[in-house]
Amino acid sequence: MVVFRYLVLFTTAVLFTFGCSSRPVKSYDLLKIFRSAGEQALSEGIKNYEDGKYKEASQNLKTALSKGLSNKNDQVKAHKYLAFISCVSGQEKQCRGEFKKACEIDPNFELEPAEKGHPIWGPVFLSVKSGTATGKTR
Repeated sequence: MVVFRYLVLFTTAVLFTFGCSSRPVKSYDLLKIFRSAGEQALSEGIKNYEDGKYKEASQNLKTALSKGLSNKNDQVKAHKYLAFISCVSGQEKQCRGEFKKACEIDPNFELEPAEKGHPIWGPVFLSVKSGTATGKTR
């Protein structure tokens, strides 16, 4: 009970202190504290990709994989975005390799319908997927 009382007092003091600030309180990504280095790099890599910064995105995605992503969905996502970057950069062999890695991690991996219909990486993904499904390697 004493611990609870101190926790309530501490929380109240912190909230009161923030309310008295004369400057705006900075926005912090509190979840960032709990994410691994790999997860942070993955998040940054996806943001870079969405901003069209493919070189930075590729570096962050590779860092995410090297630092370790415990969640298989995150591993697949990193390889998917690396495939997209490779395909739009005209590196079809690397694109195919990244899609293959994603399918090896999760044999049920599929692109979203809009992604699957993309004119550059859609056909590459479909050829990898059909090769993976029949046991062929390309």
